[in-house]
Amino acid sequence: MLEAVLFDLDGTLADTAPDLGGAANILLLQEGRPQQSLSLLRPYVSQGVRGLLQAGFGIGPQHPDYDDLSRRFLDIYASRLCEETILFDGISTLLDELDNMGLGWGIVTNKRMRFTDPLVEMLALSPRTRCVVSGDTTAEAKPSPLPILHACQLLACRPENTLYVGDDLRDIQAGRAAGCLTVAVSYGYLGDSGPLEHWGADLIIDHPSELAAYLASCARRK
Repeated sequence: MLEAVLFDLDGTLADTAPDLGGAANILLLQEGRPQQSLSLLRPYVSQGVRGLLQAGFGIGPQHPDYDDLSRRFLDIYASRLCEETILFDGISTLLDELDNMGLGWGIVTNKRMRFTDPLVEMLALSPRTRCVVSGDTTAEAKPSPLPILHACQLLACRPENTLYVGDDLRDIQAGRAAGCLTVAVSYGYLGDSGPLEHWGADLIIDHPSELAAYLASCARRK
């Protein structure tokens, strides 16, 4: 019997790519480099600053310029957190369905609290969600199960009766390690982790309405 649903944020609940990609392009412009199309940057959004600096500048954390570029990127992003970010189509209806079913839901993201908390408020999710666990809330971030287990404690739900929904392989790995049922969303950013079908998720959906239908069928089988 399902007790709760937990969601990743970027690429699952909200389309944050326009603002994150925009921040990357502002930084590229500052450095005199050519800007990149959003379609090129989009798959790297779930990997955060590391993925976007790799896509835009071709550098990783070991590069001598990485720390400075990372700090500047995050400062730019903080100034434009929700200029173009929106909830994905169907998410509002899905959350309404969860509320109507009496299923608690929360957010578990690798995004730092500095960005997560104001963004969740700007998206008008903070009055509704029962918990928000950021990448720096627990000692380890996903793919560690710790953030999801912490969220389950906050919601007083059992992991085995909890769904974790995400758009990145790390989401599915974290959910499985926590003992949750896992849902992979094909409409998200997906990254470069190979075919979605190989991630080991219990369910793959192409639109939030499919998750609403799945949850309704579970309720009917009670």
